[in-house]
Amino acid sequence: MFSSSSRNSLGTRECNAEGTGGVLPCEMTATLDQLPTRLAADRDGAFPDLVRHLQDGVYSGVLQFTRNRHDAEDVTQETFIRVYRALGSYDTARIQSLRLRPWVWTIALNLCRNRARTIQRHPESALVDDRRDHATDTAEEAASNVDLAVWRRRLARLTGPQRTAVVLHHVVGLPYAEIEESTGRSESTVRSDVRRGLGRLRAMLEEETQ
Repeated sequence: MFSSSSRNSLGTRECNAEGTGGVLPCEMTATLDQLPTRLAADRDGAFPDLVRHLQDGVYSGVLQFTRNRHDAEDVTQETFIRVYRALGSYDTARIQSLRLRPWVWTIALNLCRNRARTIQRHPESALVDDRRDHATDTAEEAASNVDLAVWRRRLARLTGPQRTAVVLHHVVGLPYAEIEESTGRSESTVRSDVRRGLGRLRAMLEEETQ
């Protein structure tokens, strides 16, 4: 389902240009506003555009909620598999009414929570996966993994709602209204979560530099 793209050294996706022998940046052939109508009319034809629009944002955000890049890739792929299946069970009117980005993030967040619960029940699996994630790292990737681990530790010190709101707003770029839809928390509460989360992160950085 996702064979038409690959992830480059920066963790972003590129699309294989068929017949060119090279790789070109993904071209967005439809806006998110147009996609619900296209998906309702032709799920298989429009679904690749949905993936190209949203997969980078989903991966970047999920990476902050999971243990490593391998887990983030698994959750991202499973998110879009579930999106595809859900679209197949919805009627035309329901698909046309979807606000795609917050809807997709509702699915991704549920998968992240499920994976976190699995890890809590089987903590020994984390050691195996972490070794596999770093075994063949280049120097650049190793440095990136260290930085990622540092930020994960900082984010882990936030409350769950603060961490989710900060990541969705400042890493993924979701507006507050879409975070409200994705999390079920009111927009004013989401704004408060972001403000308090950022305040705690600033305090951590100040402590680290003292």
